[in-house]
This record gives sequence, C-alpha cells and structure tokens, in this order.
Amino acid sequence: MSENKELAEMKKKYEEIPVPEQALERMKQGIESAKKESKILKITKYMKNTGVTAAAAVLAITVLTNVNPTIANAMEQIPVIGAIAKVVTFRTYEDHTNNFEAEIQVPKIETENGQAADGLNKTIEEYAQSLIKQYEDDLKSSEGQGNYSLTSNYEVVTDSEQYLSLRINTTLAIGSGTQYVKIFTIDKKTGEILTLDSLFKDVPDYKEKISQNIKKQMEDQMTADENIFYFYHSENPEDDFKGITGEESFYFNQTGDLVITFDEYEVAPGYMGAVEFTIPKDLLKL
Repeated sequence: MSENKELAEMKKKYEEIPVPEQALERMKQGIESAKKESKILKITKYMKNTGVTAAAAVLAITVLTNVNPTIANAMEQIPVIGAIAKVVTFRTYEDHTNNFEAEIQVPKIETENGQAADGLNKTIEEYAQSLIKQYEDDLKSSEGQGNYSLTSNYEVVTDSEQYLSLRINTTLAIGSGTQYVKIFTIDKKTGEILTLDSLFKDVPDYKEKISQNIKKQMEDQMTADENIFYFYHSENPEDDFKGITGEESFYFNQTGDLVITFDEYEVAPGYMGAVEFTIPKDLLKL
C-alpha cells in the first residue's frame, strides 16, 4: 500500500471517531503532514522542552540541550552518584472522568547515597508532571467529552557499570493510539543525564555518520520488506528524514551498541509505531 493511501485511510478512520473537536483537529493536522512530532496535544513539545532545576550543589544536569565545553569540563569535577540500587515507582497519577482516563507512573531512582539522586529524580518528576498537566488541560478544554486515554509507564533498558537508561513509554489514545518514547540515559560516574551532543562532544561529525547509517538501514529494511515504510525517498521529499538533530532519545543495548529511538510519526507512518535503530559501536568507536 502506498504512503498516500495509508495516510488517507488513517485520516478517514480518525474522522469517524467521536472525539473533542479541538483534539481531533490537531490529530488530523498531524496525519496530513505525516509528522506527529509535537503536534498531538502538544505532548511532544512538553517532552522535548522539559526544564531542569536540579540543585547546583548536588548535580549539574542538562536535558535535550547542547552541552558546551565549559559545562562538560565542569561536569568532570562532579562527585559520582554512587551505586544505583533500584528504580521504583514513586507514585502513580490516576484519573477517570467520563470517557477520559489517565494512568501515569512516576519512577524514582534510589542510590546508596540517596541525596545524590535528588537532582535526577527532580528532572524525571518534572517530565511526568508535564504529561499530567497536558492531560488536565485537555480534560478541562474538552469538558470531558469524547474518548481520551493517556498512559505512561517505565522500564530500565540499560543497567551497566557505566550507564543507566530509564525508558518512559507514553501512549495517547484518541480513538487510535500514538506512542512516545523518552529515555533518560545517565552516566553513573558523573551523575549527568546524557544527550547525544554531550556523549559525542569530541566527535564533531557524529550526526552525519549516524544519520547516514540510519538512512542505509531504512533503505535496506524497505527493500527487504514491502510492508516497511519510512519517510525517506518518498513521494514527498520535503517531509523525508534529513538526519538526526542530537535531541533524540537513546540507550545502549546488551552488546554495547547505541540504540536511537523515534516517536511514532516522526520518521515513519503511524502503523510502524515508535521505531528505533541500532548503531554499531565501531561506527563511532564507542
């Protein structure tokens, strides 16, 4: 099935679902452009712009922003956070109003020296709070009319000697579900929440290398399976994947390879869901 037919069918399904007018309009706009990035109920915008207010005396943390050399050097002097004992559910936000519902788990990192994790947990909770606020704003604006479900849970996808990666999976359902992924990858030695820019601060061309590798994987997968489709070499080149921005979520798999994730609709049609690409560690000498 062609990209245009697939998107047309998805649009038709959404138009037949009784949902709040304001939410439906935003959903339809996301489908028309085949890009969901920060357009569905502004959740992605909250995800990617979550601020950080960690206590300076404990940690200096940067989330989804560029880390300049001065900050990077300063981070080298930060005390280690200590052994991470476990990740637990700090609390769960739940609400059921008419046909609106939400269940959002808020994880908490526990360490041997608990105070050292305060800054990390504050950042994670701020992210969860942004989801809660968005749900409550949409509930208020729609007066609880229509069908709406927001669920968010977490899992630890990396727990090595050097890194801890906490993956938060969020699904927004307005008739049909949309998946979002946010991963906090933490350097255990510094207590820093890593970004791709901070991880590869000494590799100036890392974006180009990773982008080319992802494009090659897209091509290979589409060639091997006609049911797989990415926004690359499509009928709408202006919407094609151009390359990574450095703000993508990522983690390290069991073999130490870098895995980069994309939200649903970010680089592929909705039926592909949230997708990820494994980058060989020898590509960037990880």
